[in-house]
Amino acid sequence: MQGQEVTITDMMFCRDRRVQIQNEFIEKYQKPVISFCMNIPGPIKTTPLIRKGFEAGKDALLHALSAADMNVLESRVFHDITGDEMLLCVDAPAEKIKDLTQQIEERHPYGRLFDMDVIGTDGMKLSRSSYRKCLICDCQAQECARARRHTVAEMQDRIEEILGNSQNPVNLY
Repeated sequence: MQGQEVTITDMMFCRDRRVQIQNEFIEKYQKPVISFCMNIPGPIKTTPLIRKGFEAGKDALLHALSAADMNVLESRVFHDITGDEMLLCVDAPAEKIKDLTQQIEERHPYGRLFDMDVIGTDGMKLSRSSYRKCLICDCQAQECARARRHTVAEMQDRIEEILGNSQNPVNLY
C-alpha cells in the first residue's frame, strides 16, 4: 500500500482532537455523537482507494440517517494523514443510532472497513452487540489482532482487494 506513514504522535493528536469535538458536541447539544473513520491497520491510514471507501461510507451513513428521520445537528469532516474522519451530532437515541450504524457495518460491501462508533451523552462509547470478524479469516478480529495472526502487508492487500473489487456502492440505504 502506497501512502504517507503516520506516527504514534500523529495518531494521539488525532484521537485528542476527536475526543475534544465529541465532548464539544455533547455539551452543546446534549445528544449522541457518531465518530466514523476507516478501520485501517498499519502505518498508512489513507490512500485514494481508502478515501473512495470512506466517501461511500459517509454517503451511506448520511442517507441512512436521513431515511430514519435522524437529524444531523452538526458535523465535521477531516482528511488527514491519520485517515479520513467524520464526526456528527445526531438528534436521536444513542441505541437507535448504534443499531443503524451496525447495520451499515454489517451489510455494506465496505462495511468491514468502517468504524462507526456511537458515543452517548455520558461520553461513553456504546458497545457492539456482536464481535467483528477478522478481515482475512473468520475468527474474531480482536483475537487475531492480539495474536498478530496476519501481517500488516496481508491486511493491506485484503483492504485493497475489498475496495478494488467492489463497485462504488453509494446508494445501499
